[in-house]
Amino acid sequence: MDQGAIAGGGGAVAPGSEAGRVRLLTYNIRHCRGTDGRVAPERVAAVIAATGADIVALQEVDVGRARTDGLDQADEIARLLGMTPHFHPALHIEEERYGDAILTRLPSRLRRAGLLPGLIRRPKLEPRGALWVEVEIGAVRLQVLNTHLGLFGAERIAQAESLLGPEWLADPACRTPTVLMGDFNATGWTRAYRRLAGRLADARRVAARIEGRASFPSRLPLLRLDRVFVGAGVTVERLAVVDGPLPRRASDHLPVLAEIRLSQGP
Repeated sequence: MDQGAIAGGGGAVAPGSEAGRVRLLTYNIRHCRGTDGRVAPERVAAVIAATGADIVALQEVDVGRARTDGLDQADEIARLLGMTPHFHPALHIEEERYGDAILTRLPSRLRRAGLLPGLIRRPKLEPRGALWVEVEIGAVRLQVLNTHLGLFGAERIAQAESLLGPEWLADPACRTPTVLMGDFNATGWTRAYRRLAGRLADARRVAARIEGRASFPSRLPLLRLDRVFVGAGVTVERLAVVDGPLPRRASDHLPVLAEIRLSQGP
């Protein structure tokens, strides 16, 4: 297990996390390349900042890639937001990396970062990974997982099974409360979605308030690919697709925001 020291925040509690309330955001940023073709990390950061999110799960993040001028996008977006980044490269070719990140201004610890299984008969598929960070919110330690699943059904099922297995959600250290966020490339009728929803609750299905519908593609949203799943001890007060002129330009996905309340335990 890849464990890091507690980082960020100095024990401070973010405004959105008072009384066990936390704002979660999942956002596929398409390496900050907007629908207008412009690469603009500052635009992505502005979209995130407007949501007031305390914990942000990003997918399709470039670090040191020539196509995005060698910028460390995880670090740059975190810097603009005043957050600490945790990054995992699902793809690593020489100095170029591409993968997922979790950002937060709350005290946090990297628990695991690794690859998910692909398909043996399709070795050239884009590699996929996951990232698990423990975030301190007052007396509660929230387990936050971020992932980006593959494009093929069999691939997604294998990856969902891995996430539900002993390296991730079934690890004894991954105790409640737990949230799983990301771009699952899976609609509600797919087997991978049903498998995950059998263990965790889809935040959209249990939210007290719902705003917006689909998150992809951002210009004309038709599909619900970007999701938040929650475990026991998490109450979802609001689930919203973040829409508007800026989010529609900043990426080909719209961000999904979940406002949750955490049980404080016995």
